[in-house]
Amino acid sequence: QVQLVESGGGLVQPGGSLRLSCAASGSTLDYYATGWFRQAPGKEREGVSCISSSDGSIYYADSVKGRFTISRDNAKNTVYLQMNSLKPEDTAVYYCAAILDLRITTPQVMCAATEDDMDYWGKGTLVTVSS
Repeated sequence: QVQLVESGGGLVQPGGSLRLSCAASGSTLDYYATGWFRQAPGKEREGVSCISSSDGSIYYADSVKGRFTISRDNAKNTVYLQMNSLKPEDTAVYYCAAILDLRITTPQVMCAATEDDMDYWGKGTLVTVSS
């Protein structure tokens, strides 16, 4: 059993930055790939960025490539998403998810997977980019 708790969301102006954190408890994430997904009102869930647990390979959606950076600190059992140059279209609830590494071949596969494929989800944190 793993519990995931996101933090760091809030209101930011266009061009600003936020850093999201996903803290895991109950078990180590050493054998789990992790990722960030977002969902805006009326839109489908979108895979933003995913990272493997073993080799650290990373996937970014085209919409955030060059602006967002995912990282993980296994010692702290925490995953981060640094978001720079934020745009109004980045406004969404951001969710952290985890899936056993054995169940995916690449982080791209995780970010393209369905919600039910994930082993664990956090409850989300709201990011609002507005003037």
